[in-house]
Amino acid sequence: MSNERILNTLRAPHISEKAARLAEKNQYVFVVAPEATKADVRAAVEQMFDVKVEQVNLVNAKGKVKSFRFRAGNRQGKRKAYVRLADGQTIDVSSKA
Repeated sequence: MSNERILNTLRAPHISEKAARLAEKNQYVFVVAPEATKADVRAAVEQMFDVKVEQVNLVNAKGKVKSFRFRAGNRQGKRKAYVRLADGQTIDVSSKA
């Protein structure tokens, strides 16, 4: 997998309280490209961070409906990947991605 495709697949780490709790259980959350598959995410994480990925789950989060000056609009949705690593492996998300 080329560096360009890796950077296109993994957009950014998703930082939240839930993601911090999951990191304690060896599970990390990334925002990924809308067309990314589980195999793409697995290959990108394994190559970028030099770790062994055990499981990948993908979630499509729909954007919220918001109104501005009495007009309804939608925020953009995002696709998140929950990546579980093998035992004994960790990622320092804040430094690499």
